[in-house]
Amino acid sequence: MPNMTLELNASDDRGINVVREEIQDFVSTRSVFSNTFKLVILDECDAMTKDAQMALRRVIEKYTKNARFCLIGNYVSKIISALQSRCMRFRFPPLEEQFVRPRLQHVVDVEGVSIDAAAMDALIALGSGDMRRSLNILQSVHMAYGKVTEAGVYNCTGNPSPTDMQEVFNWLLNERFSTVFKKIMQMQLEQGLALADITRELHPLIFRMHMPTSIRIDLVSKLADIEHRLTLATSEELQLGALVGAFTEAREKIVKVAE
Repeated sequence: MPNMTLELNASDDRGINVVREEIQDFVSTRSVFSNTFKLVILDECDAMTKDAQMALRRVIEKYTKNARFCLIGNYVSKIISALQSRCMRFRFPPLEEQFVRPRLQHVVDVEGVSIDAAAMDALIALGSGDMRRSLNILQSVHMAYGKVTEAGVYNCTGNPSPTDMQEVFNWLLNERFSTVFKKIMQMQLEQGLALADITRELHPLIFRMHMPTSIRIDLVSKLADIEHRLTLATSEELQLGALVGAFTEAREKIVKVAE
């Protein structure tokens, strides 16, 4: 069976030469003692160049009698339509907590890692259903601090902690514009937080707060615009002003509705 399977990480081997040489050489021959198909597994195929993908399409067409291909990727939009049309698509949702927690606990027990309950919850929350991400964070925190704690998890990943986010949320809803701006800016400088992470973590807090639907819609729409602009290398200071301004406007609308 190992001789009938070729597994490549396309993010490392993603050039056209790999497709023309290694993959084509593998699928062009059939096993003498077996009539079964060969299997080619390409992990992270969305990292392949466009030329490599076009070459792979021709290989798939030419050797369809000899081999089957399994393409694994995170972003289907990065795979050319000609290649997508020759595949059957399977979508796998993020893992639920009931599957992530037991596996993380198994790794912790086998490796003898010292971890508390709050840190385990943080690993699951930051992993967002991605088991590899949770394990990578666990390993990084263990190597950096020895004992895995909630504070260590958030410090190692650079994400704002739930306590910090609740504090920021309270500032945005109760403090004056200039005061909130200075406090969030100071928190970013002291803890090395990115505004994009703060903006993203505010989203679920908005839905937990009771407010008119129209105001919630407008606020979420403005947060989405801010997050988009942050990906375009805009000024974080200006976008922080836009963030505080969006909450200030929402707060004024809530007061008017209450009156």
